[in-house]
Amino acid sequence: MGSEKQAPEETVNIGVAEYCVTDNSHVLASYGLGSCVGVVLYDEKRRIGGMAHVMLPDSTAITKKGNPGKFADTAIKAMVEEMEKLGSRRADIKAKIAGGACMFTIPGAVNPRNVPGPCLGMQIGERNVEAAKAALREHRIRLVAEDTGGNYGRTMRFEISSGKVTISSIKHGRKEL
Repeated sequence: MGSEKQAPEETVNIGVAEYCVTDNSHVLASYGLGSCVGVVLYDEKRRIGGMAHVMLPDSTAITKKGNPGKFADTAIKAMVEEMEKLGSRRADIKAKIAGGACMFTIPGAVNPRNVPGPCLGMQIGERNVEAAKAALREHRIRLVAEDTGGNYGRTMRFEISSGKVTISSIKHGRKEL
């Protein structure tokens, strides 16, 4: 007559330039979001969701289109299409994003975002965030929360069963988006 134990939800790790869409009760997690951007799409009505670990802003300059998870424009498009195949409607899909940090700076200088040191590396984090937002607008997906910028890495966890998105960092601890 003991209490029943629930099976733990399976955690699926989403690596750099990868994405996953599912209607199972998985936990999706992206570790080490520095200048990369984690994008979560979620249909609360149907409990369908996805996560991408976007590495670069857009694929327009790339002639060989092999990995849609690598770029903000192709990852978001692929996730929306897969969610629609599982029964989602665009009007019901919401987005949350995290990452896009300036990880490498010049000591003693200040950049336009008031992060110590101008960002080295062509502001790739900022460009990733802008590209993700542009792709969401293009696909008419509403961005409801974000934790972007700064100069620190993050981990993003998404519980599909509840829709809960948690951001963790050494610098700022844990918070829910």
